[in-house]
Amino acid sequence: MEVQRTLVLVKPDGVQRGLSGAILARLEARGLKLVGLKLLQMDRELAARHYAEHQGKPFYKGLVKFITSAPIVAAVLEGPRAVEAVRSAMGKTNPTEAAPGTIRGDLALEMGRNLIHGSDSPESAAREVALFFKASELVAWRRDADPWIIEKP
Repeated sequence: MEVQRTLVLVKPDGVQRGLSGAILARLEARGLKLVGLKLLQMDRELAARHYAEHQGKPFYKGLVKFITSAPIVAAVLEGPRAVEAVRSAMGKTNPTEAAPGTIRGDLALEMGRNLIHGSDSPESAAREVALFFKASELVAWRRDADPWIIEKP
């Protein structure tokens, strides 16, 4: 069992629609543990670092404009294969192709307003968590329910 940490961002559309709690609740209900949380207004500098791999692409300016348009919620979640668990809970990037039962499949309609970002690999997760959180802002804690969620060998 590989325990990972991953970054989740509730994007401006999710915050504006009052879905931050519902989105995080779905991930916690799945069994992931919240170890970092903050509400922030992303500035252009942080957006440029976060979306660095998209610089030069036609949609880059729109991404930066949108993600800086209103507050976001940044969270770090922890659990076995957390990156994979969050990605499957989010659903496909295009909400009209996302399966029912996923966050995007149930709550979003358009790719440009798809509510949530989740790291796409353990390497990206490490980089992204470090962009949004200092090590001192992440809490290591023992959850009493872990034996009921995580099977230990």
